[in-house]
Amino acid sequence: MLTTLLRDSRALSVLAVPLILTQLAQVALTTTDTVMMGLLGTTELAAGGLAIVIFNQIRTMGVGLVTSVGNQVAAAAARAEQAAQTAQSTDDAQEPAHPAHDEVRAVFRASLAVATLAGIAGTAMMTLIGQLLTLLGQDADVVGLTQRMLYALAPGLLPCLWFQAVRQFTVGMRRPQALLQITLASIGVNAGLNWILIHGTFGLPRLGLTGVGIATSTVYLLSLLALYVAARRDSTLAPLLTLDITRTDPAVFKRLLGLGVPIALTYGSEAGFFSVTALMAGSFGPDALAAHTAVNQLVYIVFQVAVGLSHAASINVSRELELGNHDTARRIKNTALACAAAVMTCVGILYLTLPRLVLAPFLDTGSARALTIATHLLIVTTFLQFFDCAQNIGVGLLRGLHDTKSGFRITVIGYWVVGLPAAWLLAYALGLETVGIWLGLLTGLAATAFLLLRRYSAALTAAQPLTTATA
Repeated sequence: MLTTLLRDSRALSVLAVPLILTQLAQVALTTTDTVMMGLLGTTELAAGGLAIVIFNQIRTMGVGLVTSVGNQVAAAAARAEQAAQTAQSTDDAQEPAHPAHDEVRAVFRASLAVATLAGIAGTAMMTLIGQLLTLLGQDADVVGLTQRMLYALAPGLLPCLWFQAVRQFTVGMRRPQALLQITLASIGVNAGLNWILIHGTFGLPRLGLTGVGIATSTVYLLSLLALYVAARRDSTLAPLLTLDITRTDPAVFKRLLGLGVPIALTYGSEAGFFSVTALMAGSFGPDALAAHTAVNQLVYIVFQVAVGLSHAASINVSRELELGNHDTARRIKNTALACAAAVMTCVGILYLTLPRLVLAPFLDTGSARALTIATHLLIVTTFLQFFDCAQNIGVGLLRGLHDTKSGFRITVIGYWVVGLPAAWLLAYALGLETVGIWLGLLTGLAATAFLLLRRYSAALTAAQPLTTATA
């Protein structure tokens, strides 16, 4: 049993580790922007932070629309691999390329079309939201800066979503190695462009906060070009790349939208759930909100491990099911959960033994009350992160079965029907305040994880061939 788990863990890590490191590098990218904005002043930080929240909400839902592309590509590639093996076994060396290769091209072409429409719609939405900020009671000085920041960020949305489409294609083909190098390079490029455009070096105009937005948009474009060039240089990927979205197959486009819309709604629902809990924490004063924000940032960083494991498990499930390996698909769940549990155990020990050290980069230790609250929240977070990882892996496993609607329905139940009422009851009715909010989060995530993993096991059993199930 242990030998099998170790073997499966190594196989999963081949895809998961580059994805985890890429996710962590992306966190460093956004952190660089935040640090640079903070150097400009409090008003600039508030305005830039608001602009980034709006941009990220729209970007995240756009990314959700193309997330299923990796699964579709993985399944088609597995069919092509099977066909090639069959041809070899029958000594049919002259057999033409399998239609599954054409299917990969069709999926990639449709993903670019989906990303294009999402980018155009998202850009229009960002502009509209910028115009409505004054009506939402925001400070006039902050609104003006936020609008300019949004206008600078808007051109970057389209290349950002195109990048995600190419990224899902490379992940689906199980060749994501270039992603990490490109993302790491983008951190340095982003920091350099931020500094140049903010301060107007090399004879350029001093753009201040707007320069951060222009730098971010430029980095998205450069990252897209770098990833595309890397894919074109890959002998396996290059023949499958196609940019002519005018030849998009309507049926494939519709299929991607059918899978992608529930994912986008799931991402939006989760973001909204955590946003509401932040508002709840703010009702208990600035110290409570500061503690909530600091611990939430820690959770967000560690969460990237779950994201990488979830994507890797999802792609592997799609591949193994296409190859008819149902037992392997079942083991993938246990392997991903075991890997997540090992990481979360190490992180939890760090939270419990060195809370001040963990919180130091995020929280002003001059506020004794905020530090005390955050320390208590870390105790809850030690257990919460197990369920947070499990529910994200569960969503990915269902996506591997091409079942995105169940993931959306279950997360709505877990977040909003279970988690939010529990947070309100514990925080307000029982007087546990911010700790109660996080206990409610824990409850909602635990319910979500349980329902998602149960659904995956049931769906996998239902999909298993009768001869295998009764063997």
